[in-house]
Amino acid sequence: MSFTFASFYRFLVLDNLKDLQTKFLNWCNESQIKGTILIAKEGINANIVGEKKELDKVINNIKKELNYESLEIKFCEVEKMPFKRMKVKIKREIITFGIDEANPNIQVGTYIKPKDWNNLISNPEVKVVDTRNEYEYEIGTFKNAQNPHIDSFTQFNDYINNNLNPEKDEKVALFCTGGIRCEKVTALMLSKGFKEVYHLEGGILKYLEEIPPQETLWEGECFVFDERITVKHGLEKGSYQLSPENGQPVVTL
Repeated sequence: MSFTFASFYRFLVLDNLKDLQTKFLNWCNESQIKGTILIAKEGINANIVGEKKELDKVINNIKKELNYESLEIKFCEVEKMPFKRMKVKIKREIITFGIDEANPNIQVGTYIKPKDWNNLISNPEVKVVDTRNEYEYEIGTFKNAQNPHIDSFTQFNDYINNNLNPEKDEKVALFCTGGIRCEKVTALMLSKGFKEVYHLEGGILKYLEEIPPQETLWEGECFVFDERITVKHGLEKGSYQLSPENGQPVVTL
């Protein structure tokens, strides 16, 4: 028996978080969906797994409740259930950054579709920055992308302050796995006075899904937060597994 993994997020202003928590949890439990949904005043971030028919039913209920039909959802098939239970958590942020100015509901950078990304990052006037952690960068990144050398997303503000300047770095292109980190970062950079801030719409995963290998500027594989560990073009399972010693991704021999 196979399952479908659904991953999605959306920044939108939410109220009545307790009511949403109860409804989402009840819907998921009724449909035997497992995983995690984070909700905050700034939006929703979900990674949930179940049988496709039941998963679609839950997602449709969530869309109607949020009055938001255009959620962009990434689906993939998994051979076994990666979660033991269903959790719906109320959080301060749907991805922890800890900076009030990083609010995508107020402002956000310019979205660049995967088909236009190569042209943008090939421009020598554009500084290309990977917003992910050190180990993610080492597994794979875009050609000529800068490594922020961070171990946690919360450290990225220090990277901006120490390495980027709104007076000198007039054009900055940022990317992350699925797009959520870049929403926060571009909002923050605009608040700091950067004028032209771009980010890859749908993240690396959308790029690898849409751009053929013969046209790619991606080098390596992309770490993902599910049982595949890493993916390649076409979102095919990559060549990494988690080390039993330290839980870090290592190449399968």
